[in-house]
Amino acid sequence: MPLESLTAHLDASPTAALPPVDTWNPPFCGDMALTIAADGRWWHEGTPIGRARLVRLLSRLLRREADGDYYLVTPVEKLRIQVEDRPFLIADADCRDGVWTLTTNLGDSVTLGTECRLVVSAMPSGDPVPEVAIRFGLCARLNRNVYYRLIDTAEMHETPTGSELGMYSDGVWQPLGWLPEETQ
Repeated sequence: MPLESLTAHLDASPTAALPPVDTWNPPFCGDMALTIAADGRWWHEGTPIGRARLVRLLSRLLRREADGDYYLVTPVEKLRIQVEDRPFLIADADCRDGVWTLTTNLGDSVTLGTECRLVVSAMPSGDPVPEVAIRFGLCARLNRNVYYRLIDTAEMHETPTGSELGMYSDGVWQPLGWLPEETQ
């Protein structure tokens, strides 16, 4: 399937409104040979997609459904794709007045607080790394450089289950991980 047919009428600019993919209910049309690698690269039929604008356009059609699978959705078709870990990576973080804003590799931004929180989950390798919800059931994993930047600002917080590293954003605790037992 030509990728351009999926994205012909979309605006990929960061200020453009997202299409309402969460409200579209087209029939399932099959699997597409598209994979989002754990490192954030998008591959179509075994070839990396080198056009950043095309990747951004496709990302705007993506959602994760209750079955745990990822789909590219238009008003008339739904195609399942493969995602190795999370579809997005947090590529930048900025703190202003105690409120952290995280930006993905594709330009989406979220502000950490009560409504949007970091959650520590296992990567396919088993390593626990924070992720954050972005939209439509999609999450972004913290990229290594952002993770280390946030760790530099982290503090220890005692919880009922032990010591946790994290930080506050807008007055809300955001976990980054746990201290290994031997260092406590």
